[in-house]
Amino acid sequence: MADPSPVLGLRGLVRRYGEGPRAVRVLDGVDLDVRPGETVAIMGASGCGKSTLLHLAAGMDRPDAGEVRIAGVEVHGRPEPARTRERARRVGLVFQDFNLIESLTARENVELAVWLSGAAVAADRIDALAGELGIGELLERRPDQLSGGQQQRVAIARALIHGPAVLLADEPTGSLDRVAGEQVLDVLFDAARARDCALVLVTHSDQAAARCDRVLALRDGRLVPA
Repeated sequence: MADPSPVLGLRGLVRRYGEGPRAVRVLDGVDLDVRPGETVAIMGASGCGKSTLLHLAAGMDRPDAGEVRIAGVEVHGRPEPARTRERARRVGLVFQDFNLIESLTARENVELAVWLSGAAVAADRIDALAGELGIGELLERRPDQLSGGQQQRVAIARALIHGPAVLLADEPTGSLDRVAGEQVLDVLFDAARARDCALVLVTHSDQAAARCDRVLALRDGRLVPA
């Protein structure tokens, strides 16, 4: 049987910072295919461009050259409003620092992601996902009333609630202690696997990377086997 089409396809991605002879080419022709349900770790030195790569893959930033396809749809050829909608519908994002809105409850943070995707908010769907992630009793609390691990679980719920094709996680345990970090990784991998959702994980942790189907390193602007 032929391999399924990639849910995330990167072709020849180039990203430069600066102008003229001082320009730095952080990404220099990055290619990557990620299949449904596949887990891929991306490692590399600090400042090598891992977060830049995820931002391009999510449609949050534009490459200087190259192409990003999510579920077969080219992302960067579209105007910003369409790009934002496409990202909200097809991509789940998990950040190191949670990026929750402090004035909103956990439930409202998750509801906001649904609203941005253009879908209707289904309270029972949020309740079911929160229960699966172990935060069912915490939905009416604000972020400052939650531990770091609990906040990251809310962020994972926000990333998953609209049924994305691919989940992009940028150092999701970087702000957590070892125990909380391992628990969050368990939740993240189990939830992605249950949905056959692809997962791309940027990490410095060898232990986290070892959970993935593939481990790649970003070196000299390109992805290579780690």
